[in-house]
Amino acid sequence: MPNRIRKESLSEWVQLRNPIKETEVQYETPEPKNEELYVIAAYYFANFHVDSRNEIAHGKGWTEWQLVRDARPRFPGHQQPKVPLWGYEDESDPKVFEKKIAAANRASVSAFIFDWYWYDDGPFLARGLEEGYLKAANRKDVKFAIMWANHDWDDIHPAKLGSPPYLQFPGQVNPATFDKMTSHIVDQYFSQDSYLKIDECPYFSIYELYRFVIGMGGSAKAAVELEKFRSKVKAAGFPDLHLNAVTWGVQLLPGEGEAPDLKTLLERLHVDSTTSYVWIHHARLSKFPATEYDELATAYETYRSTAFEELGKPYFPNVSVGWDPSPRACQSDIYTQAAYPFMPIVQGNTPARFGKALRSAKDFLDSSENLKTKILTINSWNEWTEGSYLEPDIEHQYAFLDQIHDVFG
Repeated sequence: MPNRIRKESLSEWVQLRNPIKETEVQYETPEPKNEELYVIAAYYFANFHVDSRNEIAHGKGWTEWQLVRDARPRFPGHQQPKVPLWGYEDESDPKVFEKKIAAANRASVSAFIFDWYWYDDGPFLARGLEEGYLKAANRKDVKFAIMWANHDWDDIHPAKLGSPPYLQFPGQVNPATFDKMTSHIVDQYFSQDSYLKIDECPYFSIYELYRFVIGMGGSAKAAVELEKFRSKVKAAGFPDLHLNAVTWGVQLLPGEGEAPDLKTLLERLHVDSTTSYVWIHHARLSKFPATEYDELATAYETYRSTAFEELGKPYFPNVSVGWDPSPRACQSDIYTQAAYPFMPIVQGNTPARFGKALRSAKDFLDSSENLKTKILTINSWNEWTEGSYLEPDIEHQYAFLDQIHDVFG
């Protein structure tokens, strides 16, 4: 979606209505533009609708809103619970998603990148995309793409201190599953008129590249499976696939002939671009229970400055709204530093500091000669249980979205 100059600010638009009680929001069709200077893509975590797998594990009607409601302050100055301005809505309802799209469009957000799950036994958390976004009347106003979230799904809803979480769904899949999954992606998603494309090539991202490689049986076989994926994309009428890799926590396989480093692996798999999911993947949280946002921003920008050189591929920068996974920690346990989610949170993530990070990312995009398309990923639209979300809450309302509009609008 081309970013547009607004006739009024997002805040002025919000003042025209009652945002707490509203059930519908008016939206306008964006005017077409020949060129889009920036693609502002917010990750979307779709665990705020009822899914049968979750009901088996947590009871009928459960969604992750339950953890948001139950969250409590864990130390002096800790601000919990977070309360959504729009209420605890069902994202699989198209009317609910129309509101999200309208707010994103007004704030110059170009696309949602859905955290998308598919295991050897089938899909998970698909209704937010397939019944919410894809059935929304205004979906063309904000494009969508998918990031295959192929990580292990552990039961951390909530997690107990000192007790290893139960592995519910292994993220590693076999080649037959990957073949079935990619056919579904090409047929059901890439064909949609609102799917995000880079130079007419559908954008597809992989969250854990190393886990994919292991499942395929090594990097050489993984490269073959990706070429089959590309062939499906071309057969569907597209020039090619735009393959993006989220570069974090990569573990290289031992053995003769395997990629000796990440740069070699990315080249071997013919990855087109790289990006990040969240700042903490590249920066240490130095203080418990809370680390300052500006400190984390500085540490991430150090990583960002050498990413292209280290990876050998175009790197799309990331901006994180915040970090606080404490809602996923058992609220009756002592909050002490241990394994996720018992870890430091980020404080001082004000809208103004978020805006400063956005301006830094814009400068990076403008000065990067290797980026033909200027994409910024944001963590995230709605990671409520990790404390990194753009959706309005009762404390800041639309202030974070305003910052995106001010920098990129």
